[in-house]
Amino acid sequence: MAMRDQAIQTRRKILEAAAMVFDRDGYLGATITEVFKKAGVTKGALYFHFQSKEGLALGVLDEQREIAIPPQPIRLQEMIDCGQVLAERLHRDLLIRAGVRLSLDQNAQCLDQGFAFLSWSRRNKALLDAAKEQGELLPHISTSEIAELCVGSFAGLQLMSSALSDYTDLPERLSSFHRHLMPSIATPAVLASLDLSTGRGKAVLAQTREAEARAAGEADGKTPVSA
Repeated sequence: MAMRDQAIQTRRKILEAAAMVFDRDGYLGATITEVFKKAGVTKGALYFHFQSKEGLALGVLDEQREIAIPPQPIRLQEMIDCGQVLAERLHRDLLIRAGVRLSLDQNAQCLDQGFAFLSWSRRNKALLDAAKEQGELLPHISTSEIAELCVGSFAGLQLMSSALSDYTDLPERLSSFHRHLMPSIATPAVLASLDLSTGRGKAVLAQTREAEARAAGEADGKTPVSA
């Protein structure tokens, strides 16, 4: 078990170092040598976990799939929360930031970048379909069109935010987008119930981490400390 834990920790160190290098240098400029030096591991240890630079990049991209948020009774709110949590993590989490950069890097086309966009679109569409079934959307709305619109808009917003503020204003930009989009797709009753505030992502992320910590404490047989 100790060896397994050490392997998990080593793999994580390598991914974090790779994220730093990819975010700074892009896919083309990143090198295996720079990654294992920053990770503080041997070349052999790196190649044990990742066989190539492409494998490293795919490992970083996989981290985006681990974003989880609490389900919401209003499914439109859940879709909004997905975007706002991602916006919050882009500013704070280098692995997420590097993953998004790789998804948009024109020199990283070997990574099947379309997969990331299709994955985000499918998740949005699933939530929009659920919202439509619950009567949250106006009758004429095409869930597939809105799903792709949200993904494309987020990609543009994050590029602009990265250039102008190092992602610090991304939650505000995304909140503005939602305030303009939601009146066009949501029923009036649902619209009045949505939380479109700039701080929504930070609040949901804090709730998620608290729930994860509570679950981890219960798994270890410890009683979580109440706030």
